[in-house]
Amino acid sequence: MSTPDFSRGLKAYTVGLLTLIYTANYVDRQIVAILLPAINADMGLADTQLGILTGLAFGIFYATLGIPIAYLADRMSRKKIIIACLSLFSLMTFLCGMAQNYMQLLLARIGVGVGEAGTSPPSHAMIADMYAPSERATPLAVFALGINLGLFVAFLAGGWIADNYGWRTAIQVIALPGFGLAILAWFTLRDPPRGMSDGQAGKAPPLMETFAMMWQTAALRQIIIGSTLVIIVGYGAVAWLPSYFIRVHGMSATQVGGILALMIGVGGGIGTALGGIAADRLGKRDVRWNVWLIGLVTVIFTPLSLAGYVANDTQTALLLLILPFCVGALYFGPTLAMLHTLVRPEMRSLASAILLFINNIFGLGLGPLSVGLLSDKLTPQYGPQGLGYALAIMLLVGLWGAMHYFLAARSLKQDIARAAA
Repeated sequence: MSTPDFSRGLKAYTVGLLTLIYTANYVDRQIVAILLPAINADMGLADTQLGILTGLAFGIFYATLGIPIAYLADRMSRKKIIIACLSLFSLMTFLCGMAQNYMQLLLARIGVGVGEAGTSPPSHAMIADMYAPSERATPLAVFALGINLGLFVAFLAGGWIADNYGWRTAIQVIALPGFGLAILAWFTLRDPPRGMSDGQAGKAPPLMETFAMMWQTAALRQIIIGSTLVIIVGYGAVAWLPSYFIRVHGMSATQVGGILALMIGVGGGIGTALGGIAADRLGKRDVRWNVWLIGLVTVIFTPLSLAGYVANDTQTALLLLILPFCVGALYFGPTLAMLHTLVRPEMRSLASAILLFINNIFGLGLGPLSVGLLSDKLTPQYGPQGLGYALAIMLLVGLWGAMHYFLAARSLKQDIARAAA
C-alpha cells in the first residue's frame, strides 16, 4: 500500500537509510568485541570485567531507556528522535577512545547505550507503517542486515586499525560515519504516517496497557521469551568470538577481524536477508512459518556450533561454524514482523522498545557476562579452551529458546485474527 507521498522508491530509500543508521548503531556497539584483547593488554582486566563492559553496563541503559524514548516516539517526530540518538551514541563512542581507565571506559560505554536506545524502536515502527503485514518480514530483514554490516565493519576495520594504530584510534575512526548519517537523515529522512499500511492509527496507549496486551497475547508471549533466549546466546558469542580465536587458535586481531567479517558480515547478511524473504513467502502459505523457521534453524545448526567451539584444529572450527554464523541473525526479521502484526499500529514504537528491553536486559546483560563468568571458572582447569567450552555450554540456552518459538505457533493464527479484528 502506498500513498502519493510515499512511493515504492521512497519506501526503499527510507528502509535503506534506516539500515545504514542501524549499521552505525551496531558498529559502535560491537567494536569493543574485536578490541577486547587490546583493551585487556592495556588495562589488565579480568574476563568478568570485560563481560560487564561489553554487555551488562551497556545493556541495562540501552534496554531501560529505550522504553521512555519509544513512548515519546509514538507521540512525537520519530525522525528527530532517531537523529538525536544517532548523534549521541556516535559522540560517546568517540569518547570511548579517550578513556584512560576502566571506569572512564565503562561510563562512556553507558553513554553509547543511552544513545543507541532511541534509534531501533522508531525505525521498526516506521518500516511496519510502510509495509503490509504479508510484506513486513523482508524489509525488516533488510533492516536487520545492519547487524551483519555492522559486524563486518567492526571486525574488519576495527581489527586492522587496532593492530596498526591501536585500539583507541580504531574506536574513534569507527565513530565518525555516524555524524555524517545524522546530517543526511536531517535533510532526507521522511517519517511515514502512523498506521499507513493498516489504516488510520488510534491514540497511542500508556506503557502498562501496551505491555499487558503483549504479554496476554499467547503467541507474542512465547516469541518474547524465545527471542530473548536466542539473543542471550547470540550476544555472548559475538562479544567473545574474537577473543576465542585469538586466545584458543592464536590468531591476530587482523586475521580474526577479516575472517569474522566474511563469515558473520557477508555470510550472515545473506542468511538474514534470505530468512526474511523465506518467512514472507512461506508465511503466505501458513503464517506459522515465521516462527517455525526460527525454531528449526536453531535446532539444526546448534550441533555444528557445539562441534566448532570444542574443535582443537583452527580450520575445522572455522568450517563447522560457517553455517551457524550465516543464520545467526535470521530470527530478527520474522520476529519483528510478527510483533508488529500482533500489536496495534499506534503502539508499535513502544512495543518494539518493550521487546528490545526484555531481549537486551537479558541478552546484553547476561550473554557476554555469562560467557565471561564460565570462562573464568573453566580456564584454570582447561586453559585457553575454557572459553570455547563456555561458548559451547551457552548453546543450551538457544535450544530452550527454539522450544518457545514452536510453542508460539500453536496460537499464532488465532492471535493474529484477534489483532486484526
